[in-house]
Amino acid sequence: MTRTHSSRSSPLVIKAGPAALARIRRDGLKPADIGFLPGAAGGPKAIGITGLDQAVFSWLAEAPRSRELVGASIGGWRFACAMQARPSAALAKLAERYTEEGYTASVTTAEITWQTELMLQDVLGEDDIQALLRHPHYRLSLMLVESHGLLASERKPALLAGLGAAALLNAASRPAIRHCFTRVIAHDPRSSLAFLPSDKLPTRTMALSSANLRAALMGTVAIPGVLHGVSLPGQPPAVYRDGGLTDYHLDLPFARSDDITLYPHFTDRIVPGWFDKFLPWRRHHPAHHANTVLLAPSADYLATLPGGKLPDRNDFHRFLGRDDERRRDWRQATAESQRLGDAFMTWLEQGCPTDRLQAL
Repeated sequence: MTRTHSSRSSPLVIKAGPAALARIRRDGLKPADIGFLPGAAGGPKAIGITGLDQAVFSWLAEAPRSRELVGASIGGWRFACAMQARPSAALAKLAERYTEEGYTASVTTAEITWQTELMLQDVLGEDDIQALLRHPHYRLSLMLVESHGLLASERKPALLAGLGAAALLNAASRPAIRHCFTRVIAHDPRSSLAFLPSDKLPTRTMALSSANLRAALMGTVAIPGVLHGVSLPGQPPAVYRDGGLTDYHLDLPFARSDDITLYPHFTDRIVPGWFDKFLPWRRHHPAHHANTVLLAPSADYLATLPGGKLPDRNDFHRFLGRDDERRRDWRQATAESQRLGDAFMTWLEQGCPTDRLQAL
């Protein structure tokens, strides 16, 4: 049977920035080309691209080299799993353990925080976490924010008021959220930090260490009102939260390097900050992604999944009291995600046909 290169019939959308497109037309795409991987915030959506992550990191292992893995929220956890000795098994364990989570209608923020800490312990033991700083090739960076004003409170009314103010400030101007957050990039001490932003958001870097790594992994997923924020050893006393608040889909200046940025993503759109997902006119900076190749599920693929979508946090409410149904759907999404990985590998084996590529 003749294979088609049509993006319409493929489970995978492949988009490329102009420099990446020109390079692929000339040389194809090789694992040695990849120097950066962003990992977006998105909660359970990570389950829906498990198979894609497994394929990507198996392929990258064919050409070991120094690579920067930059993750916000669940993106950081995905990358921590991908850095393990058996990345495919660790990624599968993350998907299954997240699927097993369940909450009652009366669950508290403290209880969700405690359950998330247990999940991290189950997925990545202490030796697994400490090994991240000794990885021979991968350099992990985790995005967090330092919270200011009302956003440093764990009291729901104050926190909701702070989030409302942040949303209004962000709608007026993205740099205005500097009044609410300071971006914190917790990085492997060996990182080049070549992606360090130079925008108008205050930014601080922090070297990861054995003393602060677990706290940073918890902080990067600390969604306000869902999980409690964390304190970070060795950092100014503050409440640190989910880095997706300022850097939802990692619109960072990756194109400062000539290396290709490979972006396994939940969607074919790069949204700068969490509050920007409500603002369709707020788009990524094209210059940041001139060398980016983005991989995302296609609309046709999503239509085949339970509910016509990837798993998401609203499923916990949608299936309240019916966790067995939710888990069934999430496991199906995990299993189907192998098709995304297969589509990526098929595209590579076919010589990276550029008629499959769309402009990013």
